Amino acid sequence: MMIVPLVLVSCDSPKSATEQGPILQVEVTGGAVEGVAQDDIVSFKGIPFAAPPVGELRWKAPLPVVAWDGVKSASAFAPGPMQDAAFSASLGGPLEVSEDCLYLNVWTGAKNASERRPVMVWIYGGGFGIGMTSSPTYDGTNLAKKGVVLVSVAYRVGPMGFLAHPELSAESGNGSGAYGIQDQIAGLRWVKENIARFGGNPDNVTIFGESAGGYSVSMLAASPSARGLFHRAISESGGNMAPPRMTLKAAEEMGKTYLERLGAKNIQEARALSAETIQSETRGMGSFWPVPDNVTFPGKQYEAYEAGQFNDMPILIGTNSDEGGLFVMQKTTSAGFADMVRKQYPAGADAILKAYPHSTEAEATRSAKDLFRESSFAWPTWAWAKLHSQNGKEKVFTYYFDHRTPTSPDGANHAAELPFVFGNLGGVGGMGTSADNPDDKAMSELMMSYWVNFAGTGDPNGPGLPEWPVFTEADQKAMFFDKEPGAREYPNLNQIKAFDEYFSRLRAGN
Repeated sequence: MMIVPLVLVSCDSPKSATEQGPILQVEVTGGAVEGVAQDDIVSFKGIPFAAPPVGELRWKAPLPVVAWDGVKSASAFAPGPMQDAAFSASLGGPLEVSEDCLYLNVWTGAKNASERRPVMVWIYGGGFGIGMTSSPTYDGTNLAKKGVVLVSVAYRVGPMGFLAHPELSAESGNGSGAYGIQDQIAGLRWVKENIARFGGNPDNVTIFGESAGGYSVSMLAASPSARGLFHRAISESGGNMAPPRMTLKAAEEMGKTYLERLGAKNIQEARALSAETIQSETRGMGSFWPVPDNVTFPGKQYEAYEAGQFNDMPILIGTNSDEGGLFVMQKTTSAGFADMVRKQYPAGADAILKAYPHSTEAEATRSAKDLFRESSFAWPTWAWAKLHSQNGKEKVFTYYFDHRTPTSPDGANHAAELPFVFGNLGGVGGMGTSADNPDDKAMSELMMSYWVNFAGTGDPNGPGLPEWPVFTEADQKAMFFDKEPGAREYPNLNQIKAFDEYFSRLRAGN
C-alpha cells in the first residue's frame, strides 16, 4: 500500500478554500481519505475501519474494511449505529442511523507524520443501547489543540451489537453477543496500523470512555484480544467488576425469545429481516449488554484481576457525585426504601440499610439516588482501583466530579463531566454549562490538562496543577473536581464498603 505523507494541499474549489480551509489527504487501510482543516486542526470524519456488518455479516465479528477507489471525502460523520431515534435525539447529534455504521473520526493538529503525538481513542456511552460519535459533546477539536490526536470509534449497540443465540455461538465457536466490543477492538487495530500517518504515536494510545463507554474501557483493560493495542485507560463512571449480568446460556435464551418476537425461526431468517424490524422489538436502553466469552473479555473480571490476569497499564478512573439523579427521579418513603433494598440486595440488606440514612422521605429519596450511584458506578470503580493497585505494577489515579451548575445544584449528574473533558461548553452538547462562565471554563481547562497529561505520560500531574496523588490500598485518595479542586480521602467509603460486603457474598455464593 502506498503511504501518502501527511501534508496540507490547496483546494481547487473556491468554496472549499474559503469555507473549509485546506484539505489533507492521507492513505489509510482501504484507500485515501481527505479531511477538513479549521483553526489549525484537521478533522477526518466517517473513515471506514471494517466491512459493513450487514446481510450475512450481521451478528459476526467485524471483518477487514472494503477498499475503495479514488479519494474518499472525510468531511461528514457517518450514520450512527441502529438505535431508538427517540433516545438518540437526547444526544443532540444527527438522527441518521444505519446498520452500516463501522466508521471512526480523527482530529489532529500535527503538521507531518513524524510528530508522534499521544493518541486518545474515545468510546461513547449510552447503556449499550444508544450512542454515536457525532454527538456535539464529543467533538475532538479542543483536545486536539492540547496536543493529542483524538479518535472516536463507532460500535454496534442494542440487538445488533449484543444479541446472543445458540446458532451464533456455534458459528463463531466461541460464544456470541460481544460484537460491539469486538468493533471497538477492530477500531483499535485500525489505530495501531494507521494513526502514525496522522502524526499520532501508535505506541502511546489511551482509551477513554464514559458510562457504557467506561464499562467498555474496563472490559478492554482485561481483554486478551485487546492486549497491546493501547497503553493507558481512562474510565468515567464505568467499571465491569460486578458478577456478570447473565451467563452465555441465559443470554442465548434471551436471544431465542427475541427472535420469536420478531417471527424469525432461526438466524438465517433473522438476517433476512430489515434492520428497522430488528430494532423495533428492543425494549429501551440497557436491554442488551455485552456477553463475556473470555476471549473478547472475561466473564468474571473481579476474579481475573485477583489473579493478575489483566492488561497492566496506568489507569485514571472516577465517578460523579449525583450519578443516580439522572436515573432515580421519584420520591421514596422510608419504608419504601427499606423494602426496595431488601428485595434487590437480600444478601447485604442489613449493611446497606445501615450505611444509607432513610428515616425521613428526604433522606430516603437522597439515599435511593446514592444507592444507584454506588451499585452501578462508585463500587465498581473503587473495586477496580483497589484490585489494580493490589495486583498491578502501574499507577492508579481516581477522581470525584462534583462541579455544580444551575441545572445540577444537588451534585454532578451522570455524564456531567463530558463537556468539561472535551472543552465543549455551552450549546447543544454543553449539558447546561456555559462557555462564558469563568468557573466552567477553569474547570474544563483543568480537566483537559489532566486528561492530556495522563495520555502523554501515564501521570495527570503537570506544572501549575494541584497535585494528584496515586491511589493505593493503604492511602486511598481521589482528586475532587469541585469549587476547590484538590486531593482528599476517597468519597462515600462507608456506602461503598457496604456494597463491597454485598458483592463479596455474591461471589462466595451466599
